[in-house]
Amino acid sequence: MSVMGTVVSIEVDAPEAAVTQAFEWFRQVEAVCSRFDHTSELRQLPVGTPTRASPILFEAVRFALQVADETDGAFDPTIGSRMTARGYNRHYVTGATIDAPGTDDASFRDVVLDANRQTILLRRPLTLDLGAVAKGLAVDAAARELQPFRDFCIDAGGDIYFGGRNPAGEPWRVGIRHPRRRDEIVERFHVSDCAVCTSGDYERGAHILDPRDDTAALRVASATVIASNAMLADALATAAFVLGPEQGIALLNRMEVQGLLITPELEQFRTKSAGHA
Repeated sequence: MSVMGTVVSIEVDAPEAAVTQAFEWFRQVEAVCSRFDHTSELRQLPVGTPTRASPILFEAVRFALQVADETDGAFDPTIGSRMTARGYNRHYVTGATIDAPGTDDASFRDVVLDANRQTILLRRPLTLDLGAVAKGLAVDAAARELQPFRDFCIDAGGDIYFGGRNPAGEPWRVGIRHPRRRDEIVERFHVSDCAVCTSGDYERGAHILDPRDDTAALRVASATVIASNAMLADALATAAFVLGPEQGIALLNRMEVQGLLITPELEQFRTKSAGHA
């Protein structure tokens, strides 16, 4: 299935209806959270008016703001207009050029949530980019759908959730791609009931922006995070990529997740808990 700008595959022994519903979560999250679609709920948020949000949108924005606060802005979901200005302004399906309102000095502090009313307030013109959390949110929703079947794997273009055991009855084995040699694996991990997400500079070039100074993040070539859920792993992989090897590993250790960062010079940095397969 092609959705959210990537190919999603599911490996599971389950009724077709359950698999269909798992895939449907990706369509629902995309319809709500896409910055490329003017009709999405995300793009319909007005400026200056608290607006009641769907559970999907509210959770995606809430989590993104939480990570932004944790990283003091190294991760910031309000970079949509700045990403567009750098040329990431074409719909991944239609190729149509999109606009993205916003000011260069907008930050995550310009987004205010009301948990009781489930509202989102944009204090100034800005475009939210939920790319670093939305796919993980969809993976996690699909994983919950398949939880009764215990053993499964959901792969959404590098955001992967491994449930239970593989067909051989063993923990799943995941290989981390070498950031400079396409067909080479640089590391392997054995995992179960967790997500593995990687952010790299080899898929779309230097596409990850450091929101603090609007420059391309260049100190890391590949950032892999292993966490209990895909939304956390996805967001922290992006944040660690921006922060660089030392601060990135410090963040991952603080968040008590496993991580492996590889620099452009191929130096490896690991969290305390990241062992070898």
